[in-house]
Amino acid sequence: MERKQILVIQNKRIGDVLISSVIANNIKQVFPQSEITYFVYDYTTGVLQNNPNIDHIISVQEKVLKKPLELLRMIRRIRNMKFDIIFDPYSKLQSRLICLFSTAEYRIGFKRAHKTLKLPFFTHPINFKEHRTKDCGKAIEDRINMIDEVFGIENPEYAPKIFLTEEEKNYNPIKELKKPVIMLGVLGSTPQKSMPYSYIAEIINYITKTYNTTLLFNYAPHQKVEAIKIYELCENKDQINVDIYEDSIRGFIKLMNQSDLLVSNEGGSVHITKALEVPTFTIYSPYVNKEHWCSFEDGKAHDSIHLLEEKPDLFNTFTLEERRKIEEKPDELYDKLTPELILSKLKPFLEHHLSNAKK
Repeated sequence: MERKQILVIQNKRIGDVLISSVIANNIKQVFPQSEITYFVYDYTTGVLQNNPNIDHIISVQEKVLKKPLELLRMIRRIRNMKFDIIFDPYSKLQSRLICLFSTAEYRIGFKRAHKTLKLPFFTHPINFKEHRTKDCGKAIEDRINMIDEVFGIENPEYAPKIFLTEEEKNYNPIKELKKPVIMLGVLGSTPQKSMPYSYIAEIINYITKTYNTTLLFNYAPHQKVEAIKIYELCENKDQINVDIYEDSIRGFIKLMNQSDLLVSNEGGSVHITKALEVPTFTIYSPYVNKEHWCSFEDGKAHDSIHLLEEKPDLFNTFTLEERRKIEEKPDELYDKLTPELILSKLKPFLEHHLSNAKK
């Protein structure tokens, strides 16, 4: 069988890159001898490492790629690599230009109806699905559909996977801690994905009062000062360990692999944890479309809460785009997602997983 050179361009955040790894996992079924390269931002490569379906990773700094001359160099570099197939699941201007000037026979990306620049970026423009039809979430379903629409695929694998080395599997800095160990994603990647600090503290206080457990904090390295502010608001600090922390993606993966469950704002940490097959409870930002990202939620292994589902009347005056634009007042809707509301769904989730650890 002919050996295809395949490129996947996914210049976005950690969760997006992990979700897009399903393209590699599935296109190998169609072209088993293919050689697959991923082009991603440098801070996201950790979720792709050791994936046997990915042969090469091209990484670039986000701020560098935004420079016109650097983008031109990358366009030339990709063109010279002579890929046969390019998948562009995010389909932003940078990646569409790379596709346009490549020599690839198949350039597969999503149609963007609102884009005014009408150029033949893709040989195979694919429509987004109107609604999700599977429990993997719309974002994953759309990416699998990129393959199916062009090449067909009989038995797609929808679940993203994290691949650990034996050394990573044996890493266990928490073996002396009181079990079970709960990882808390206390801060979102942006203010629009972060709850008010007092709300987070109230949820933490419920957990530590109800269960004999140890809590760890997950946050981006630059958010440490803010994470400590949350810690200072909490009671029962003896059950919260802020010394055990990993500042890299692979470090978090190793630590999460040894933890018992994750309670977190929606983001990359949730997708990583699901790929590790560890239970998750996700608190969605009111500004996020849950249908896109609610992968494999069954109310048991994985559950969540979204303000839209609990109080739909609050959203009658906002379109999704308008909700995303309330950047100057990010707490306007988050204030409505109260601890009481969150705990109404979190309590049964915790009871299901931690009943043996009750005080």
